[in-house]
Amino acid sequence: MTSLLVKVWRLLRIGTLQWYLLWVSQDKFIVGVSGIVLDAESKILLLRHRFWKEGSWGLPGGYAKHSESLAEALQREVHEETGYKIRVERLLELKSGYRLRLEVSFLAYLLESTLQINDKEVIEARFFGPEELPAGLLRTHRALIGATLPLKKTGIS
Repeated sequence: MTSLLVKVWRLLRIGTLQWYLLWVSQDKFIVGVSGIVLDAESKILLLRHRFWKEGSWGLPGGYAKHSESLAEALQREVHEETGYKIRVERLLELKSGYRLRLEVSFLAYLLESTLQINDKEVIEARFFGPEELPAGLLRTHRALIGATLPLKKTGIS
């Protein structure tokens, strides 16, 4: 039976039929992006977001749109939420297991620093030193920051 399926699958490479079969038969995922965005003093950009639990702080981010790279998605989200322009440096983490959602986190650096908060989404945006992270910081974001910043301090990047 398997060899028959393989033969049929190989025959379907004509046109886009094979891709459509994959699209219909496979789960679809939402891809979330977030970033540790550092300023010139290596302080971390954190947001208080309207859609999060009251008192929470977290890393900037959002969801990827069709046809954009994940780095572009983070750049767009940071710009939409804060007006900041950033340079995405490298991938930090890829997590799955949140139902049908993937979370991708990057290290990024601030390029332009004129804050223009989108008050429909964001309540407050501030930079914090690694030793002064706010109490309401999301647990997963605190863990990512803790796992990332020691690499920077030891010179490994």
